Amino acid sequence: MYHDRTSLTPGRLLRRALAALTLAAALALGCAWGLGRVGADLGSQGAEALRKAVLRSAVQCYAVEGYYPEDLNYLTDHYGLQINHDRYIVAYEAFASNLPPQVTVLQK
Repeated sequence: MYHDRTSLTPGRLLRRALAALTLAAALALGCAWGLGRVGADLGSQGAEALRKAVLRSAVQCYAVEGYYPEDLNYLTDHYGLQINHDRYIVAYEAFASNLPPQVTVLQK
């Protein structure tokens, strides 16, 4: 069966090209926004994981030595705790040697 195809006029071709470019730009912006959200979620999960690691190290110190350490440096020196200070700010507040410390981790 024979179908006669009409040729695209320059105006129609330009409209289709602009529609395709607009769609591609919208998809690119959507992907960039989604990747930004994923990065933010991973950063908050990393901060929470670091907070839990600090608390685990403090509890391990209490179990072994009978007291919670006074500062964070003791945990890094004696219990192998590693902190990426370029990425996170860690606030470690020990009130007493028999009470668990308050640990706050913020992402820079």
